[in-house]
Amino acid sequence: MDPINKKIAIITGGGRGIGRAISFEMARAGFYVIINYKSNKEAAVETLKTIKKEGGEAEIMPFDVSDSAKTEEAMSDIMSRFTSIEALINNAGVTADNLFLTMPERDWDLVIDTTLKGFYNLTKPVLKKMLRQKKGAIVSIASVAGLTGNKGQANYSAAKAGLIGASRSVALEVAKMGIRVNIVAPGLIETEMIKKAPIETIKGTIPMGRIGRPEEVAKVVRFLCSEDSSYITGQVIGVNGGMI
Repeated sequence: MDPINKKIAIITGGGRGIGRAISFEMARAGFYVIINYKSNKEAAVETLKTIKKEGGEAEIMPFDVSDSAKTEEAMSDIMSRFTSIEALINNAGVTADNLFLTMPERDWDLVIDTTLKGFYNLTKPVLKKMLRQKKGAIVSIASVAGLTGNKGQANYSAAKAGLIGASRSVALEVAKMGIRVNIVAPGLIETEMIKKAPIETIKGTIPMGRIGRPEEVAKVVRFLCSEDSSYITGQVIGVNGGMI
């Protein structure tokens, strides 16, 4: 089937971790998935191969979401090729942990720009298209750290808290136009991001007593992009094993 006639989902940071699981889940739900990645082409290609092996359809598209010019170029290409965009998942994010007093400015800017400037650079053009369609779903991947704060992650917590505020504000602005904007806030999930964390100690802080799986986040994202969530917008859905 020509992808122009399929439901389109754009997933930033879609090549690995939670983004990879979301890419798989959306493809299984019948979406043609546009997998964005910044530098790890190998992971993105592997994600693409798996989707195609399972009978899904997708493509990969490299660009840094914090780079306005590169993102505009990529989005112009997408907008010209596809008649509609049904879903946008703002998942791209990075960490650069340090105590606030010793945190270099570059690390603050890197984390804030990837999450918040990335949200701006992607959501604005997609929203314009969705407004013409009078339908669409946007899901932003935040974090429990954006709700509670976390020692050594002032930049990450600020970025994710800002993402929640921005998403909720946009949700209020476009609700009457048939567009839903929601937030998923994962807790500790089995990804590369927590490889160096003291897992056994962390488990003791989680009421369910275990680390979450990427697919558990992905299924919530898929639900929020489906008509099953047609009356849900501006909400933060925690996937954290009961941490908060």
